[in-house]
Amino acid sequence: MRVRIPILKLHDCLLISIQWELDDQTALQFQEDLLQKIHETSARGVVIDITSIDFIDSFIAKVLGDVINMSRLMGAKVVITGIQPAVAITLIELGIRLEDVLTALDLEKGLEKLQLELGD
Repeated sequence: MRVRIPILKLHDCLLISIQWELDDQTALQFQEDLLQKIHETSARGVVIDITSIDFIDSFIAKVLGDVINMSRLMGAKVVITGIQPAVAITLIELGIRLEDVLTALDLEKGLEKLQLELGD
């Protein structure tokens, strides 16, 4: 049985806290699940907390970048929280550009930033 990443709904936002290192299949399942949840709930915002991720490989980095861009195409603003130094370095070295993506140190600050961005 494959483990799925929980996606919680809070008002018109989705909250995701990834609690373990992702393998390729879990990352792809997360991508599909998140996009489906945005569609089902008409979420205006998404906060993805990756505090627990200490290492990211090129495939997972690409999937994360794709998830952000796909979510934005569906009309949801995205905030990434808890980026560890090694993950930030890897993303830049791999050319994964998170331009126009809001970031915050932790989930609480990310949610605050998203609410300000959405005008709530």
